[in-house]
Amino acid sequence: MTSTVPHTNNKAKIAQSFGSASRSYDISARLQRFSGKHLMPWLPNKNNLTVLDLGSGTGFFTDLLASSYNQVIGLDLSKGMLHFAQESRNKSINWIEADVHKIPLQDESVDFIYSNLVIQWCDPLDVAIAEMLRVLKPGGLIIFTTLVDGTLHELKSSWKQVDDDQHVIDFKKEDELNQLFNTDASSIVEHKCQDIVLEYQNVIHLARELKGLGANHLPKKRNRGLSGKEKWFAMTEHYQDFLEPSGIYPATYRLYSGLVVKLNN
Repeated sequence: MTSTVPHTNNKAKIAQSFGSASRSYDISARLQRFSGKHLMPWLPNKNNLTVLDLGSGTGFFTDLLASSYNQVIGLDLSKGMLHFAQESRNKSINWIEADVHKIPLQDESVDFIYSNLVIQWCDPLDVAIAEMLRVLKPGGLIIFTTLVDGTLHELKSSWKQVDDDQHVIDFKKEDELNQLFNTDASSIVEHKCQDIVLEYQNVIHLARELKGLGANHLPKKRNRGLSGKEKWFAMTEHYQDFLEPSGIYPATYRLYSGLVVKLNN
C-alpha cells in the first residue's frame, strides 16, 4: 500500500505555495480571470441555491457568486488565501479551510460546484471527483475549468533540451478527463478545449507570473535547489525558438471547460 505521507506533504507544500502568493495572485491571474468568466454562461439562473466554490483562492469569483446565490461556500487548502478572502470579500460567504479530497460537508447538500483552474492540483483526481459527487444533490452540476496536456509546451520543450528534471507539472490529457467524469455516477453535458496564448516580455516575466500564481509546486522535481544560471540561460536560449516576430514570448495554456451533471441513481 502506498503511504499517504507523501500526499500529505505535497498538499502542505501546495497550500504554502498558494498562500504565499495570496497578495500577488489577483494581479498575476490573467488566465484565471479569463477562464472564470468563460464559465459564467453555464451558471444556473435560479438564486435559491447552495454553491460551493472549490479552490476559492482569493475569493474573486466566490464574491461574484455571492451576488447571485443565497448560500455560497468558499473552500481552499491555503490558510493564507482564506485569510485574504475573509478580509476582502462579501461577509455573507462561508469560508472553509479543507482538502478537496475530504470536503467537510454533508452528503447531497450542494446544488452546484464551481471550480476554476483547481483540479489540475488534485492527486488522485478520481478521489476528488468522488467527493464532489458525494456532496452534490442528484441532478447537481460541476462547472469547472482545468489545464490539460499541451499547457506550457514551449517551456517544457525548452527545458527538455537542457535536462531531464521536472520543471512543469504533468497535466492530464483531455480523454483522461472525459473518462473520469463520464461514469455511472456523472456525465459530461458539455465541454470545450481551447488554447489560450498569453504573451510575456521575457522568460523571467513568465516565471514570475507562474510563481505569483503559486503554480511553482513540482512534486516530481528531483533537484530542489534553484536551477543553475547556466541551465537557465540555456533554457532561455531554446525558448527563443518560439519567439514571435514582435519580440514577445508566448506561453500556451490548454484550457478545458466542463459542465458535468450528477446522475440520479
